[in-house]
Amino acid sequence: MNVQVLMFRQDDPKKCTAAKLVKFNLAKSVTRTNPGTIILDPFAKQTLLRHDSKIADSITGIDCSWNLAENTFTKRFGGIPRKLPPLLAGNPVNYSKLGKLTTVEAIAGAVFILGYEDLAHQLLSKFNWGHTFYELNADLLQDYSKLELEEQIPPLLAEYGIVQNID
Repeated sequence: MNVQVLMFRQDDPKKCTAAKLVKFNLAKSVTRTNPGTIILDPFAKQTLLRHDSKIADSITGIDCSWNLAENTFTKRFGGIPRKLPPLLAGNPVNYSKLGKLTTVEAIAGAVFILGYEDLAHQLLSKFNWGHTFYELNADLLQDYSKLELEEQIPPLLAEYGIVQNID
C-alpha cells in the first residue's frame, strides 16, 4: 500500500506528522490526488472497511489544521473518499479525544484496517507517542479490520462503551 500526503502547511511545521513521514520516506508528498487513491476524509459519507483495500493501491492523508478542516474538505479531491471509524487520539495535543487524530494516526489506523498492520506500526514508530495511539486503539483496530459492513460499527462501539454523535 503506497502512502501519500497532501500537505496544506496550516500548522507548526515542527509538529507536522505528514512532513516527518515524508522525511523518513514512509510517505510521498503529492500536490494533487489521483482517482485511484483512498482519500482520508473525516466528512466522507462512507466509512473505511477492510474490503476497500481491493479498490485502491494507495492511501492519501490530507494534512491540514483541525481548525480549518471543514473548509479544507469542501475542496474536491480526486480519489475515493473514506472516513475512519471512531478512534482515540494518542498524540499529546488531543490525547484520548475521539476522532481528533494527527495525519500519521489517521493513515496508520487506515492501513491497519486495510490489512497492513506492519506498515501501521512502522509509521507510528517514528513518533515517541506512536505506541500510545496503538495501545489506546489496539482492540478497536483489530475488530474494525474484521468488519464487512458499516452497519456493524455502532453495535461494536456500544460494546466498548463509546458514545458517538451520529451525523
